[in-house]
Amino acid sequence: MTKFEDLDVFARVVSLGSMSMAGRALNLSPAVVSKRIKRLEDRLGSRLLQRTTRQISLTEAGQGFYERVLSILAGIDEAESYVSGRSARIQGMLKVTAPTSFGRMHVAPHLKPFLETHPDLSLHMVLSDDFTDIVGGGYDLAIRIAELGDSSLVARKLAPVRRVLCATPDYIFAHGMPESVEDLRHHLCLRPHNNDVWKLEGPRGAVTYRPQERLITNSSEVIREAVLAGMGIALRSTWDIGPELKSGRLVRVLPELESSRNVAVFAVYPSRQFLPAKVRLFIDYLSALYSPVPNWER
Repeated sequence: MTKFEDLDVFARVVSLGSMSMAGRALNLSPAVVSKRIKRLEDRLGSRLLQRTTRQISLTEAGQGFYERVLSILAGIDEAESYVSGRSARIQGMLKVTAPTSFGRMHVAPHLKPFLETHPDLSLHMVLSDDFTDIVGGGYDLAIRIAELGDSSLVARKLAPVRRVLCATPDYIFAHGMPESVEDLRHHLCLRPHNNDVWKLEGPRGAVTYRPQERLITNSSEVIREAVLAGMGIALRSTWDIGPELKSGRLVRVLPELESSRNVAVFAVYPSRQFLPAKVRLFIDYLSALYSPVPNWER
């Protein structure tokens, strides 16, 4: 059991990024946590963590070891759940990352029922518009809005995503309504926070357009507020500006064009094998919440 306990300590240090935080979570002193990590490294004959006064990071060997340890611990948890029949009693810490706006608008408001159903479970949610390293960051799950390609990670589609061109009525009144993609050259088009080109599909097939660089930001919410302020035309998701479209605060531009249909909301996690029950239940909860038709499309 000592070996497995050391693995649990190691995984907790990596996921929380701190020996002191891991100690509090496991009810151990930082000195004991440090001793457990050193004992593990001595037994393996390899350094797993680089330690400084400010942070802890994985070595190359530690990264590979951590990925395998997660599967081992998840397997033990699943085995215990099977034998004890406690699968309905989910406990521990679930660490999730999600895009800032989507997490605030479509995840956070629905956490209360999930956590009330599982009172022994704690949720650590990190919102960021940056591409997050799930394994390196110690995340159980990432919610991503993208057109996913090949990856070593496992992805489950939660909901479709529609992105449409939009602007305020005042902007259209002042600058006119574009009638073609070529007309966009005469308008202020707000570039996405990730600097991607606009990938659109319409009756004539795929179309790409690179917006101007008058406003550069790393925040999707800045672009949202800029289009609502009448600054220009933007490509926004209906989950983000659905109420504004319904109320008339925003209007569609070139309504025959939308983003690629392959873009969707995905739940992404490291491995399908030994998927912890807490991760599976949270994914199932979100899937039921958004399917078959997301509330922002109703």
